[in-house]
Amino acid sequence: MTESTINFKTAPGHQVLAAAGKKMLRPGGKIATETLFEWANFQAGETVLELAASFGYSSIALAQRFGVKVIGVEKNPDSVARARANIAAAGLTGQVKIVEGDIFHLDRISQQFSQPFDFVLAEAILTMQSPSGKAKIVSGICDRLKPGGKFLSHELLARNREAEIHQALSEVIRVNSTPLSESDWIAVCQNGGLQVEKCQTGPMGLLNLQRMLEDEGFVSTVRILWNVLSKPQMRDRVLAMRRVFQKFDRDLGYIVFCAQKPF
Repeated sequence: MTESTINFKTAPGHQVLAAAGKKMLRPGGKIATETLFEWANFQAGETVLELAASFGYSSIALAQRFGVKVIGVEKNPDSVARARANIAAAGLTGQVKIVEGDIFHLDRISQQFSQPFDFVLAEAILTMQSPSGKAKIVSGICDRLKPGGKFLSHELLARNREAEIHQALSEVIRVNSTPLSESDWIAVCQNGGLQVEKCQTGPMGLLNLQRMLEDEGFVSTVRILWNVLSKPQMRDRVLAMRRVFQKFDRDLGYIVFCAQKPF
């Protein structure tokens, strides 16, 4: 979705932020994602299934950095086409593939790739699902993993006031954003057949200026701020999100966890 087609009043929050130029749309930023990668200890040749792969940037970066083989699942056909072009431009067509598919039907992935995966990666995906949606996706993830395989997840955390946070986020982000407590995230994994091995929580940093500088760099941060300040409808949406994040500053954060499928 381009800036010329997006409706800033009604578009999901992540699309508004992306239109502003923000590339890191994870609640814990790069530092949280790096924690997941450290826990994973990827080895060259291992296989990774990435959910909601979008334009393929994360899949490409994983392949280039760690030498893993990546299959990305993306529902939007335009994003799939763009991702495939990006993969070809990076010279990684033999190492990274993007398939058009629905994360609620991961069983269909096995029709194209019969071997189970060493890892499944999902960042800021489960938060936006209902309880039944979370359960279905995690069950599908478990089915796609090898025995001993690991699920790497990066999501929104609600320490308290879960119902109030859910309502406020849904209104301001325009999606069914449902963060859970640490114990509830662990329970979602356990109910889906996975055991959480490692878990870390921290403050929400999506619109924190210092975190933006760390995640985006100085030049990109200045560009994002200019875009937000110079476009009234974008500014209204971003400031509304920021006010909600500030209101629930003590109760809203991020969680990363590594869950394993039993042998």
